[in-house]
Amino acid sequence: MSITPNSPIGIFDSGIGGISIARCIDKLLPNEQLIYFADSQYAPYGDKSIEQIIERVNCVADYLIQQGVKAIVVACNTATVNAIVQLRARVDIPVIGVEPAIKPAASQSKNKRIGILVTSATATNERFLSLVEQYKGRSSVLIQPCPGLVQQIEQGKHDSEHCNELLDSFITPLIKKEIDTLVLGCTHYPLISQQIKQISGDKINIIETAEPVTKELKRRLSELQLLSSKRPNKSHQIVSTELTLLQQEIISHFWPSTFNFT
Repeated sequence: MSITPNSPIGIFDSGIGGISIARCIDKLLPNEQLIYFADSQYAPYGDKSIEQIIERVNCVADYLIQQGVKAIVVACNTATVNAIVQLRARVDIPVIGVEPAIKPAASQSKNKRIGILVTSATATNERFLSLVEQYKGRSSVLIQPCPGLVQQIEQGKHDSEHCNELLDSFITPLIKKEIDTLVLGCTHYPLISQQIKQISGDKINIIETAEPVTKELKRRLSELQLLSSKRPNKSHQIVSTELTLLQQEIISHFWPSTFNFT
């Protein structure tokens, strides 16, 4: 299948978290048609082995390539740190990953105390830890795993008392250690950024990755002369390995647009 500027962009995550990336791409690159793949049957990736994550990433990427995508956005921090190197080696289209914004956090932090909210799998990943060491400079970086948080968002319980209690238990210890910058190191977390801000307060700078990822995608497509110049005549496509009515409602809530669900 030949790739043209009108070919779609593939975006995937273990579930709905990558919607935070997809909606930014939709906003900043409105001429592009998007195929979003939610691998919900296997969510979350955060509690899977590296081998399991690589297997799922390759399976999803193969599907997207069969759909004729011109680029793949790995809209999942866990998948990026565990599987993107081998994925780039096996496909011949641009692959854009999502990594915690440690470098901008280090440059923006005034007191050089940074907190990072991540999944359990990311917290112990060697590539992630090396990125922290590479970009933290003179900053002190506090890595906070957030077990259970992705599941709350996936289940539509992001407004629940339990979800807020989890957030409080993860963020309050960081506040007590006087961080002034908080990195959202999982694509699910920006979906509940308002709740995070309510706990962290106005004095803490919260850093997300959707816009930098979109800019990198645009740069790569522009280099290859693959940016679309006209609005797509097709709706965005949502593909899920475990599509439910609840999931459709959650996606439409966080990303108001016109979709074909499959």
